[in-house]
Amino acid sequence: MSINIAIDGPSGAGKSTMAKAAAKELGFIYVDTGALYRTIGLFALRSGAAPAEEAAVTPLLEGLSVELKYSGGEQRVLLNGEDVSETIRTPEASMAASQVSAHGPVRAFLFDLQRRIAAENDCVMDGRDIGTVVLPQAQIKIFLTATDEDRARRRYEELLEKDPTVRFEDVLADLRERDHNDSTRALAPLKPAEDSIRVDTTGFPLVKSIKTITSIIREELKHAGI
Repeated sequence: MSINIAIDGPSGAGKSTMAKAAAKELGFIYVDTGALYRTIGLFALRSGAAPAEEAAVTPLLEGLSVELKYSGGEQRVLLNGEDVSETIRTPEASMAASQVSAHGPVRAFLFDLQRRIAAENDCVMDGRDIGTVVLPQAQIKIFLTATDEDRARRRYEELLEKDPTVRFEDVLADLRERDHNDSTRALAPLKPAEDSIRVDTTGFPLVKSIKTITSIIREELKHAGI
């Protein structure tokens, strides 16, 4: 039986960084489910479809191929064979991901892929509904968060390296809009699983955040006799 660790939380909470570091330390694979939704959001934008409109996005799924590949321990995302791992990290793709993730057909399209990866591998999977919907049977569930301003600062510093014109105020506004979309959608809204461990990393430097998460995971695995 594979070991599954679910890390959920809002945008900019550091889920990907924490999950990737934990997976590397444990020798598990890392699954960034947000990248899958970003990929479909990107495809909708490229196709000229409004990501927020289910009727416009659903027909695009037919014949669409989204794959995860692993090279040197790094996850790469392929859209119809094209590596879009870097392209999906724009604010536009981020917002489109939040919009398409509210659509039932999109979630169903990706659900089997995520479940299959988890069934076949020891993995750390991050997202917004991993512990509640995708992997409710995960042995360890963590809900990671921080204040709006702290999360926006992290995202701002990340984006600033690629675009020196980005403004903190815009990043904060986008983050709050995405939080609202994710937590109020009717289908699989963002919320902690009842049995999740809640971790607030507000003010934590990266090294401390990673150490905190990996320590919790190791303690929980030890407690479970795994």
